[in-house]
Amino acid sequence: MAMSSRFAGAVLSYLFLCCSAFAADNVSRPTRGTIESVNGNSVQIITRQGGKLDVKLTNQSKINSITKAKISDIKANSFIGTAAAPQADGTLKALEVHVFSPSLRGNGEGFNPFESADGKINTMTNGTVGKLVNNNGRTLTIKFNNAEKTVIIPDDVPVVLITPSDRSVLMPGVKVILFFMKDDKGQSVIRAISAGKDGITPPM
Repeated sequence: MAMSSRFAGAVLSYLFLCCSAFAADNVSRPTRGTIESVNGNSVQIITRQGGKLDVKLTNQSKINSITKAKISDIKANSFIGTAAAPQADGTLKALEVHVFSPSLRGNGEGFNPFESADGKINTMTNGTVGKLVNNNGRTLTIKFNNAEKTVIIPDDVPVVLITPSDRSVLMPGVKVILFFMKDDKGQSVIRAISAGKDGITPPM
């Protein structure tokens, strides 16, 4: 009876820790939307929920462009990121994959909880592709910070390329995904923004 109680307690503790990890404040919660207008350093965005957001660009704001890629662009030693759903066997099932240009290698490296476009808390893994198996999609390992995850990438998962860019990609009608923070005056300041080119909606 005592052993059963200890076992039950261990299971509850494990579940609590898992849930806490996904409910913690370190969950990445990007904002997604469409640029309505750009006026100097001010960018007005209509969020996917229909709200209006006024954010400021600074010289420290990181701007990237997102272009369409193919699953064959995922190669061994590529530095990639993937929003993915955890599976029962411990693997991850990719919801999208973004391949970073070589100059962005190391960007956001690690494994963290991430809020997907549907509001669900999944995961984001950024790292270097190790073992890669091409068979009905891709099965690969992503190595990061002396750890690794196995990711299954179905054939129909969107794949994009992320490259450094500038303010010229921030135009009305462009779909974006961004992270911002409040400055000491309470103004929303863009830390990083990625803009879809040629009508692409960032899939992350």
